[in-house]
Amino acid sequence: MDHSRAPVLEALQDFRRRGDVVFGPPGHKQGRGADPRVADVVGLDVFRSDVLTLNGLDDRRESQGVLDQAQELMADAVGAEKAFFSTCGSSLSVKTAMLAVAGPGEKLLLSRNAHKSVIAAVVVNGVEPIWVHPKFDAERHLAHPPEPDDVRRRLEEHPDAKGMLLITPTDWGTCADVRGVAEVCHAYGVPLIVDEAWGAHLPFHPDLPVWGIDAGADLVVTSVHKMGGAIEQSSVFHLQHDRVSPEVLKQREDLLGTTSASSLVYATLDGWRRQMVEQGRELLDEALRRASRVRKAAAGLPGLTVMGEEVVEAGLAAEFDPLKIVMDVRGLGISGMQAVEWLRSERHVDLGGSDTCRMSAAITYADDDETEQILIDALHSLVEAAPGMERRTPVRLPEPPALELEQARLPRDAFFGEVEHVRPENVVGRISAETITPYPPGVPAVAPGEVVNAEVVDYLRSGVAHGLLIPDAADPSLDTFRVLARGR
Repeated sequence: MDHSRAPVLEALQDFRRRGDVVFGPPGHKQGRGADPRVADVVGLDVFRSDVLTLNGLDDRRESQGVLDQAQELMADAVGAEKAFFSTCGSSLSVKTAMLAVAGPGEKLLLSRNAHKSVIAAVVVNGVEPIWVHPKFDAERHLAHPPEPDDVRRRLEEHPDAKGMLLITPTDWGTCADVRGVAEVCHAYGVPLIVDEAWGAHLPFHPDLPVWGIDAGADLVVTSVHKMGGAIEQSSVFHLQHDRVSPEVLKQREDLLGTTSASSLVYATLDGWRRQMVEQGRELLDEALRRASRVRKAAAGLPGLTVMGEEVVEAGLAAEFDPLKIVMDVRGLGISGMQAVEWLRSERHVDLGGSDTCRMSAAITYADDDETEQILIDALHSLVEAAPGMERRTPVRLPEPPALELEQARLPRDAFFGEVEHVRPENVVGRISAETITPYPPGVPAVAPGEVVNAEVVDYLRSGVAHGLLIPDAADPSLDTFRVLARGR
């Protein structure tokens, strides 16, 4: 295929060249009505490029097939049989993918170290989750992806499960044995969905972890805005084999997706694919070299411990993405949240993730010598400043088994059931009717339908005192918990 083409971008360029005057959405009319104060911040070209896909970039009959062409090029670029663009982010794409495999009341295997969007999908879709617990790393207080044997055991226990959702890479760059999990799923005749939100770059360089499609996954979801070059909310479904019907996937996406898709998302997805096919190997070569230099510099600083291939050598993960610089800051006497807050306020450097123990910086093909040096200098400053930082109340991290809560009700039934609010001293043993997700890192500690235990309450309450945010709880202070009413 001709990867020098970018059909969406070309259609957008033609639209702007023609100077069409639109008497339909969007109401700003390609920037004519944009407030100059807004345009000064976001740029007038953002509005000029905000065009309806139908009766704009293409006609009502899609006679030019602009989007279809762009999606075919994307599939070809990454070795998938089909690709579909989504403008609602992978949070919605994962919900769609799950619903394409399992419907209300049906069973689906899910990695329990999932993002809150997966828990939301379980509630919305009404599936029965069969949790596959991750491999807990007690030394690092970190969850790595489950292994093929973990998946096999759950499929043996639940032979009526419709498929498996695997999250890899994790936020921290550790990766699953995708090929091994795919082989297990296929031996049981079920599809493997891979939530590869952090892996859009993986198909374009051999020194990166294996790409889910190459490893045999049936449906892979990527967030191109995370490690790629498209704008926020850019997501792609990649499909192969015949275990997930393209027709069903499109219908489920139509059920959940927007009818006002963003041309900005489509255009940047299209352009990023072209860039990666033409220049990706060279750009990622440089990014890998840069990440190696940053990793070496960070590892040389007292108090910082940089995570890398040792987690693979210890058998805790199958692979590790070297573009994720994950730094344990406990040696500095502070938490990862404190570290990133200080870097943002004092050095205007925003890191990608943090938790009680660590912080991470993602190096992408967009970094250059200037950003590399800024990061290294900021880390030096952090190490120098750490002794003078406030020592906050410690977060009481539970032992790994305490995080495996009993699923006593279907998440959907608990979420929509009759509820009451109870004080922390009365919540142990009660069934949660809400998702409780500490931010960072964004992985729910409690899902609806799970039985709350004392260790998790202690962890969450001490986390709030330390500075963790709990944005999805009914009471973010956790002075009360939303639980299923007794007898329900």
